[in-house]
Amino acid sequence: MIQRIQTLYLLVVAALVAVTLFVPLAWFGVGGERYDLYAFALRSADGAAVLRAPVYTGIALAAACALPLVTIFLFRRRMLQVRLCVVEMVLLAGAETMLAAYFFFGHGAADFQGLKPVAALPLVGVLFAWLAARAIFRDELLVRSLDRIR
Repeated sequence: MIQRIQTLYLLVVAALVAVTLFVPLAWFGVGGERYDLYAFALRSADGAAVLRAPVYTGIALAAACALPLVTIFLFRRRMLQVRLCVVEMVLLAGAETMLAAYFFFGHGAADFQGLKPVAALPLVGVLFAWLAARAIFRDELLVRSLDRIR
């Protein structure tokens, strides 16, 4: 199980998304006060949570963090693994879209704002999920070709 390259790709995806869940993704400056955007909360500089929190982004990222770990243990059902990798890519793209929408449209009154480099990690996760799906599909083709030879 761990010796397959797709398992390593899926572990990288889970690690990237786990980092995205717990570090600040962006920051806003409103009225001289700084706010940090996390996956589940918008926090002020003193750590107090603000009411308008991006909960849906956090839920999508949490599901995207758990899905590769579940996918690893379905190694006997390769086509299901490929489908789950596609679902993973859709979840990561959706979470990134929600993050971008919250960043660009959520704070129209922001004096200044900026994205942190960590906000791009879900896009890197999409790349690794695609690599995992490709490797799983290659394994499936290899198994099918060996079944045909017998």
